[in-house]
Amino acid sequence: MSETLAASDSRIRAGSIGAFASSYESFQRYAPSHDAVAESSDEFENRFKIRVVNNSARLTRASSLIQRRYAWRGYSTPPLDNASPGQVTLSACVEDSTVATITAGVDSEQGLYVSRLYPDEVRDLRAQGRKLCEFTKLAVDESVRSHAVLGAIFHVACMYVSNLHRCSDVLIEVNPRHVRFYQRMLGFRRAAEERLDPTVNAPAVLLRLELKQAAREIARLGGRGRADGERSFYPFFFAPDEEARIVGRLRGH
Repeated sequence: MSETLAASDSRIRAGSIGAFASSYESFQRYAPSHDAVAESSDEFENRFKIRVVNNSARLTRASSLIQRRYAWRGYSTPPLDNASPGQVTLSACVEDSTVATITAGVDSEQGLYVSRLYPDEVRDLRAQGRKLCEFTKLAVDESVRSHAVLGAIFHVACMYVSNLHRCSDVLIEVNPRHVRFYQRMLGFRRAAEERLDPTVNAPAVLLRLELKQAAREIARLGGRGRADGERSFYPFFFAPDEEARIVGRLRGH
């Protein structure tokens, strides 16, 4: 697997976050504190915050999580750099502990990470007039089993690339064994066949998500919490009325 997305599958853990209730009322959102762009709570009032990684302490904690989780899978990865223009790194935090992180980046003159392995596919999408972005450096602490944490952090990443940068498609590069997970939980589709990533000597698959499709699922399911018969992350995304407030806070970063 490439260093783009750390291993993440249906065994996402709850640990200190706790199990989430099946009703919307038990899946309340809280007005975030000044250092968070979003905040949520489980049925036991265990709160987690989504923060922008914009200082050295947060960068160190997010890097430590990524390096530990990649090492557990047998991969090595350098520490995170400070975000460049058109890029944001987010962290999900329980108090001062970082339990998940993801980086969202918009296509630019420097190109996309995924274009190193899939240059033709990226070029073809650009030629179609698609405005591309990518999610990289996803890592989740081994203590976390909750869909809600990943639902929240993925949604804020989607807000950044969609609402702030008007991107049309998200690209990710994952290990083949995680393809079905991303298809089922977020609606990604294969954009290319499996290839060997020489940087980590492991196979990778390029996946693509149309953000219009994601927006439809958010409008249909966002804010509902656990929903009968629904296995995706979308019920754990924020409700549409909260999305506007979170986007406003993202603009401040």
